[in-house]
Amino acid sequence: MKIYLKNMVCHRCKIMVQSILEELKVPYLSINLGEIDLEVTLDSGKEQELIERFQALGFEWINDKKSQIIERIKTLIIDLVHHQDNTLKSNLSTYLAEDLLQSYAVLSTLFSEVENQTIEHFYIAQKIEKVKELLMYDELNLSEIALKLQYSSVAHLSRQFKKVTGFTPTYFKKLKDKKRQQIDKL
Repeated sequence: MKIYLKNMVCHRCKIMVQSILEELKVPYLSINLGEIDLEVTLDSGKEQELIERFQALGFEWINDKKSQIIERIKTLIIDLVHHQDNTLKSNLSTYLAEDLLQSYAVLSTLFSEVENQTIEHFYIAQKIEKVKELLMYDELNLSEIALKLQYSSVAHLSRQFKKVTGFTPTYFKKLKDKKRQQIDKL
């Protein structure tokens, strides 16, 4: 049985989910961002208990197919940008279509209808949050950040950053109150 959870965006989330499953003695095959593969089908009582425990941690149980697809798109992009160093071997549309086994046109239309933004805008928002994070750490220069996030140039990164945030990366770095957003709120 597969369970899909919204707002499960990092390794710590996986650890918290694993802890709940083990505490409630629910056998599982795997835990991935946004998706849990259980060994057994749950009875309604155990399912309700899991729903309540997950909700207490800020996770949302997703039942309908459209929401599952949208959450999977978000999870793939978040994982790509924040956990895999944005290493795409093909373009984003091909990556998503191959993973979800659906045409990108269908995925894009569904995502835009429900989220009121395109997949591309969501992807850019995630990349800009990653740029903010890297600027705050102050370990990489702009050229290294552009390379790490697969921007074609520092100028492209800077233009996109300014378009999204209203600041140049250099000015953002100087701000005392750097405004970052939670990944699951983008």
